[in-house]
Amino acid sequence: MTSCWVIYNGSLVSDKFADQARLVAEAAEKAGIAVTIKKNYETVMDLSVNFSIPDFAILLDKDILLGYFLKSRGVPVYNDPSVIDLCDNKATQYVQLAAEGLPMPRTIVAPKVYPNFSIMDSGYFEEIIDRLKLPMIIKEGHGSFGMKVYLIETEEQFYEKVDSLRGIDFVFQEFIATSRGRDIRVNIVGGRIVAAMYRHSDTDFRANITNGGVASPIELTAAQQELALAAAQAVGATFAGVDLLFGEDEEPLVCEVNAAAHIRNILNVTGVNVADAMIAYILEDLT
Repeated sequence: MTSCWVIYNGSLVSDKFADQARLVAEAAEKAGIAVTIKKNYETVMDLSVNFSIPDFAILLDKDILLGYFLKSRGVPVYNDPSVIDLCDNKATQYVQLAAEGLPMPRTIVAPKVYPNFSIMDSGYFEEIIDRLKLPMIIKEGHGSFGMKVYLIETEEQFYEKVDSLRGIDFVFQEFIATSRGRDIRVNIVGGRIVAAMYRHSDTDFRANITNGGVASPIELTAAQQELALAAAQAVGATFAGVDLLFGEDEEPLVCEVNAAAHIRNILNVTGVNVADAMIAYILEDLT
C-alpha cells in the first residue's frame, strides 16, 4: 500500500493547521493511501541516522529545511521545498514573477540594511516615496494570512516603519486603490484551476478572511484564469493559492502566490475539497 506523511507545524497553537492536515489526510485515506499525520518536529533531522521513509510527503508548512531533508533521503515532497523556499520570501517571489513579465503592482525590493546601521540620510527613502507616492504598501518578506503587510499613508508612518524593519527583508509596493479590501483566491493543482473565491472586507484594506474578510464563489474571467495559472507556473508550484487584485478596468494583477495555501475556507465557500485534487495529482505523478 502506498504510504504518505502529511506534515504541519506542531509549534502553532491554532487548530487550523492541524485541521488542514486532517483534510488532506482524509482525502488520501479515501484514495487508499496509508497516511501518517506528523508535526514537523516529529521527524528528527539527524543526518547520521537512517529511518523508514514514506512513498511521498505533503508539506503543509514552511519548514523548508525539513523539506530539503526529506528530499535528500529520496522522499518526493509536495510542494517541492525549493518552491516553498522561493514563495516564502515575498521579495524573491516578486523578483521571479517580474522576470516572467506578469502584471503586478509596481514593486521595489528594499536593500539590506543591518540592524545597527541606517541609510536614513542617504536620500534613498525620499526616492522611494517619489517613485511610488503615498499611500503605498510595505510588505515584510515573511508573513502569512495578510499579516506583516502595512498600508502606509503618511511620511511619518513611512519613516517609522522602514526604521523598524532594519535587518528584515521587505518590499515597497504600489497601493492598488481599485482593489482596496477585495481580492480573489485561486487554488491550482498541477496546472489546473480547482476552485476560486472572491474575498472582500468593509473594514480593512486587506481581504483575508483571517482579518475579518468574507468570501463567496466566483466565476473567473478568462484573463483571471490565465494570469493565475501563469503565476503558479512562474514559481514552479504544483499546488498554489494565487491571490489576484483588481487593477484599472478590473484587469487582474498578481498579489502573491502561496505555496502552502490553506484549503478550509475555500472548501467552506465553494464545497470543493482541494485536497482531493492534490492526492489525485500526486498518485498520477508517482506512476
